[in-house]
Amino acid sequence: MNIGHWLARRAATDPARHALFYGDAVICTYDEFHRGAARVAAGLQAQGIGAGDRVGLFLDNHPDWLLGLYGILYAGAVAVPVNAKLHGREAAGILEDSGASLCLTDQRHHAMLQDAEAHCTCNAPRALMGDAVAGVAHREPDDLAWLFYTSGTTGAPKGVMITHGMLMAMSLAYATDVDPVAAKDAAIYAAPLSHGAGLYNFVHVLAGARHVVPHSGSFEGGEILDLAEKLGDCHMFAAPTMVKRLTDGAKAAGRKGEGLRTIVYAGGPMYTADIIAAVDHFGPKFVQIYGQGECPMSITALSREDVADRTRDDWEARLGSVGRAQSVVEVRIGDADGMSLPVGQAGEIMVRGATVMPGYWNNPAATAKTLRSGWLMTGDIGYLDAAGYLTLQDRSKDVIITGGSNVYPREVEEVLLRHPQLSEVSVVGAIHADWGEEVVAFIVGDAPEAALDTLCLAHIARFKRPKRYVRLEELPKNNYGKVLKTELRARLRGDGTAVG
Repeated sequence: MNIGHWLARRAATDPARHALFYGDAVICTYDEFHRGAARVAAGLQAQGIGAGDRVGLFLDNHPDWLLGLYGILYAGAVAVPVNAKLHGREAAGILEDSGASLCLTDQRHHAMLQDAEAHCTCNAPRALMGDAVAGVAHREPDDLAWLFYTSGTTGAPKGVMITHGMLMAMSLAYATDVDPVAAKDAAIYAAPLSHGAGLYNFVHVLAGARHVVPHSGSFEGGEILDLAEKLGDCHMFAAPTMVKRLTDGAKAAGRKGEGLRTIVYAGGPMYTADIIAAVDHFGPKFVQIYGQGECPMSITALSREDVADRTRDDWEARLGSVGRAQSVVEVRIGDADGMSLPVGQAGEIMVRGATVMPGYWNNPAATAKTLRSGWLMTGDIGYLDAAGYLTLQDRSKDVIITGGSNVYPREVEEVLLRHPQLSEVSVVGAIHADWGEEVVAFIVGDAPEAALDTLCLAHIARFKRPKRYVRLEELPKNNYGKVLKTELRARLRGDGTAVG
C-alpha cells in the first residue's frame, strides 16, 4: 500500500480539519492538502514521472515541502529529500546518484543547483500543479518511497532505501512506543524536514493532527514557545542541542513551555545534566529515541516516564541509556563475527525487523558490509542490561554531530587536502556548549586559514567548515600509519577543551 493513502483517507473522513500551518496561520485543510498533493502528482506525471522514478526535494522548511512530498508519493514516485543546508554541489551529487530527473525546489535552492550545473529539471511544488489526478498510485509495501542520503566515514554519499512498509511500521511504532498522537495535536517542524522531523509527519497525517512550520523555517526557541502557547498540544522532534538551547532560553525568559506536550530528542549525545535540567524546568515532556537512517527513528525508545523518573536507585544509569527496543525490531549486541554477547558486555549494536532497510541504492558492496543475515550492523558500540535497556558507549564511525547535523571527517579532510600547501589533515569533533560539537581540523602545512575557509565554502556546506585549525609538524600515527584521532582529542583536552 502507498503510504500516501493515509492523507487521502484523512481528507475523506475529516476534509475541513486544519492540516498545514505556517506559523500560527492556517494554510490549508486536509481536503485542500489532499487536492494540492494530487495536483502536484498530476504535474509530475505530465513531466513524465511515473512509478519508481526519483524526484528530489531541495527546499527550506515550508508547508510546500509536505505538499511536494505527498505529490511525489501520490504519483508513485520516490522522494529524494536533500538537506537544505547542503552546498549546491553536494545536493547535485545526491540528485545525480539517485537518478532524479526532476527536483522540487524554492528559488534559492534552484539557483544553487543551477550554479552547480545539476542535470535535472527544477520546479517549485505549486508551479508544477496540474489537473487533479483520480487517485493515489498503487505501491507494494516493499516498493521504495524515500531515498535517505547519509555518508559513511569515507564521505561518499549512500542512499538508504526506505520502503512504504518501513514508513508504516515506523509510524505505528511511534504511536505505540514513543508517544500517542491524536487529531487535536500539532507537530512543529523546527528540525529539517529532510530528516527525522519529516519522517514523523506520517503518523501525524494518519491521526489527522496539525502540521506547523515556523516562519523562521528552523529552530528559534522563542518562536517555538510562542507557537506552543498559541496552538496547544504541540509535539516536536529536536536534536539534544536544541533541547539545551530551548531550556536555557525558557529559563532566561521565565517561561515554562505552556502548550508544549512532547519533545522527542535524538541525533546526538544528550548529556545527563542537560536532560535533568530540561525535565526540572519543563516537566515530563521528553522522550528519547535512537535510530539510524538505515533503521529510521525506530531502534529504541526511552519513555517519558523513564526520562522523568527519579525514584529508582538506578535512575541516572537508566537516563543515560537510549531505552528499550521498539516493538517492530529486535536488538542484540554482537562480537566481531556477529555472535551474540551476554548482558552487560559491550559490542556492536545489531538490529533486525520491519524498519531495517533492504539495502543502499546501487551500492551492493556497502549493503553486504552493513547487512548480515538480515541483521543491520549499526557500527555503534553499546551494551544491554538485564531489563533490555541499551546504553551507547561510542560511535565507531567518527561522525561529528553539530547542531543536529552530521559532519563526516573524511569528507572535510578531502576538501582541505585540495590545498597544495597542506600535506596532512585530520578532523575531529570538540564539544561545544551551544551546538553539541564543533569541527576542528589538525593540519600539517603552511596554508593560510582564510584560504582553507574559502576552499571549504566552495565545496561543502558552511556548517561542515572547521571552526578551528590546529597546526602540527606531523600527525600522530600508530605502527600501521593510521592517524591516532584519540591522541588528537587528548591534545584538545590538554588545551582545556572537552572533546567528544
